[in-house]
Amino acid sequence: MVGKLPKTHQLDFFQTPLVNFIDMDHELVRLTQRIDWESVEQDFTGYFSENGRPGVPVRKMVGLLLLKSLYNLSDERVVSQWRDSPYFQYFTGEKVFQKGYPFDPSDFVHFRKRIGKEGAEKLLGLSIRLNIEEEGKVTKGKVKEVFIDTTVQEKNITYPTEMLL
Repeated sequence: MVGKLPKTHQLDFFQTPLVNFIDMDHELVRLTQRIDWESVEQDFTGYFSENGRPGVPVRKMVGLLLLKSLYNLSDERVVSQWRDSPYFQYFTGEKVFQKGYPFDPSDFVHFRKRIGKEGAEKLLGLSIRLNIEEEGKVTKGKVKEVFIDTTVQEKNITYPTEMLL
């Protein structure tokens, strides 16, 4: 069953909304506003069953996967960073600062298995669209150019093991 974040959040007397103490001009806040989260949730709802216990909310899971690729973090590190950063929490749809971990890092593995290759392609497409829009290279929904840097990829180099004389 698909997990959802509540549309409205009832505040506790001792809870301060994230928007009251974060910088609304921060890069992650601006990025959050550029993503159509309802569309993202609709895209991934089809991968969930109608029965059973609700899973981790789609926005939280997709948001953390985007942050993971954006900052080049491991599964464990992005979950740990989420706990420490109000900006990560705001990006994933939280309304107030959470003190605990959002879920176990192994849930990423289950989510990746659930969405499969097709869902991974949707995530990659979303990530590429965000990067291209950030650089201002989109004109009326068409991509002018995409640069791919392969200099950091591993090379298939074999070294001789014996010296020939």
